[in-house]
Amino acid sequence: MPTERPLTAIILAAQRGGRLDPLAAGAGVSHKCLVPIGGRPLLAHVLGALAQVEAIGRIRISVEAGAVEALRKVEGAAGELGIPVEFVRAADTITDSVYAGAEGAEGPFIVTTADNVLLTAGAVRRIADRLRAGDDAVAALSRKEDVLSAHPQGQRRFYRFTDGSYSNCNLYGLSRRGLVLAETYRSGGQFAKKPMRIVQAVGLINLVILRYGLVSLERAMAKLGRRFGVRASAVLLEDGAHAIDVDNARTYSIAAQLLERRAAWS
Repeated sequence: MPTERPLTAIILAAQRGGRLDPLAAGAGVSHKCLVPIGGRPLLAHVLGALAQVEAIGRIRISVEAGAVEALRKVEGAAGELGIPVEFVRAADTITDSVYAGAEGAEGPFIVTTADNVLLTAGAVRRIADRLRAGDDAVAALSRKEDVLSAHPQGQRRFYRFTDGSYSNCNLYGLSRRGLVLAETYRSGGQFAKKPMRIVQAVGLINLVILRYGLVSLERAMAKLGRRFGVRASAVLLEDGAHAIDVDNARTYSIAAQLLERRAAWS
């Protein structure tokens, strides 16, 4: 029976290449995750969702040197609920930033991004349940039809498998052993845009299998797990809005609409 431990959440918040994001520039703030949406900074929405998850014992925000003070003003989203928030210095790559965020913590870990404003506590709990069940690496995805139902322009790239097409939700669960899967982002991720990154992560044969939808999602996760010697799985989130984060002005507008819709329903 796996030992249950408090989870550590890692939020990847550093700006790419240290460059000011266009959304931040347009909003007159120093950092993309400080851009206001739905009345709060992007980061505050993510912190708020994570802070509601009972299994999370602490939150670490991975950000570049010099940005900590600017981000401290949104700590309250988690601090008010009694969850300690720490800042860790981001590395040059996503992979090394995850490793830095995990340093000194036993795990398991929840990993997400600071622009994942449509994240919900329910989605994080689904990931936590799989980690408690013994999985080493868990990825949250949504079916294409659910994503398009949330918004027809919300996502334009999908991974195709024999049982359907899916979109990544930028939400992962990793055990200490499963941290090795962070290596799949060593070259920056964005597999749907740049397939050669899949070659580096999983090999040429697996690229062909994945590229042409020759296996189911379940089998693909099993193959990925075997390559890295861990138990890997996927969690399917029925609310396709989870696959829509704030990448640019278009997705900002869409996310703002969806946040407003959620607020009206609550």
